[in-house]
Amino acid sequence: MDVAALAALLRETEEHHGFYEATAPAHDWWEWYAAYMTAREQGRAPDEAAADAALHMDALRR
Repeated sequence: MDVAALAALLRETEEHHGFYEATAPAHDWWEWYAAYMTAREQGRAPDEAAADAALHMDALRR
């Protein structure tokens, strides 16, 4: 992935994380970012990736 593509993905991730962070319990943002970015790189749509990241965070709290 080139720098411009990574920057765009990070920006998208930050936007979606903002929605999650507004209602989520305290968490390590990098865990959510990693799950979201991995899902996007695997071809998941932004809303699907956000849901995947939320599930990942739920699993960490168990």
